[in-house]
Amino acid sequence: MLFSPTGVSECLREWEDLEKDYQQIQDTHRLYKHKLEEVTKLQVSCSGAISRQKKKLKELTASLEECKNQSPTPELSPDDVDPITEIEDSIKDRTNAFCEMEAFLPRKNGLYLSLVLGNVNVTLLNKQSKFAYKDEYEKFKLVLTVILFVFSFTCRFLFSYRALDAMFNFLLVWYYCTLTIRESILINNGSRIKGWWVSHHYVSAFLSGVMLTWPKGALYQMFRNQFLAYSLYQTLVCFFCFLCPVCTLGFVQFLQCYYQSGCLYRLRALGERHNMDLTVEGFQSWMWRGLTFLLPFLFFGHFWQLYNSITLFKMFQLPECKEWQVVMCGCAYMVLFMGNFFTTLGVVYQKYMNNQDKSKTL
Repeated sequence: MLFSPTGVSECLREWEDLEKDYQQIQDTHRLYKHKLEEVTKLQVSCSGAISRQKKKLKELTASLEECKNQSPTPELSPDDVDPITEIEDSIKDRTNAFCEMEAFLPRKNGLYLSLVLGNVNVTLLNKQSKFAYKDEYEKFKLVLTVILFVFSFTCRFLFSYRALDAMFNFLLVWYYCTLTIRESILINNGSRIKGWWVSHHYVSAFLSGVMLTWPKGALYQMFRNQFLAYSLYQTLVCFFCFLCPVCTLGFVQFLQCYYQSGCLYRLRALGERHNMDLTVEGFQSWMWRGLTFLLPFLFFGHFWQLYNSITLFKMFQLPECKEWQVVMCGCAYMVLFMGNFFTTLGVVYQKYMNNQDKSKTL
């Protein structure tokens, strides 16, 4: 319990102690502000030095290329070739080192973050904060996927109300929009998620928004059960697989989130993956070890997206089709299929060719 003074003298003594503590707090806060100003100056100085160094390295790389083009390699003496090769390797290493440094320095937000958040610094300045935010992002995906699974199951098998469907689609819109913001912040802090797996969530948010505006009618009812069944397939409750490993035939997204997290943890411990790498709704090169069993489920989900697209395009040709949402959803599903399918196929082909090269070497 806190000390409660009873007499006047005790109150005066307590006030004197509080005054001393207050002075100490003021001194500490003054020192904190001073150090903060120093940190800000160091950030600006370091960012400027890195920018100048990168610019000079770029110019040096161009000069080395000109030297090699003007003097073909066979005509260069070994005394020239070795230093050039060494410099080029050092430039690559230095570029990677700069990327690591810039992950801890404030950087300008991209267009999307600038539109959503404005010119707010979202760079986290220590590893603990970065990892905590990344882990919270993974937990957010896991929890929301459970909620989406329950919601889609309820809409598909228990209740058939347009208002409930609208709530489900609104949740999807909010979920994907939130993911795009969080991923942009993670990219600013060194995460290396890029390419299609970033664009994928923008397309999914657009698709969910269009589904939200689709009015109730005969065409909506025709596609409703197919859409909800597809949503169920995309959201598997991870404890199903944890409690019953035999029952792996199911819905992909939780399988991915559950197993990708374990795979990433193992590869990070071995030093083979970056600490800020994330799980994605697809297949990447690092998943080749231990996650190849997901490929049939992934490709099945990709072709289901194609099936949804074809179904919607056929519905759009019906005479009674008046809703613009039909063709827009069909286009969105086609974009998702092409992006997911060819990205996954490209990763599989690349890993296959790498394995072939290794077997030839052996």
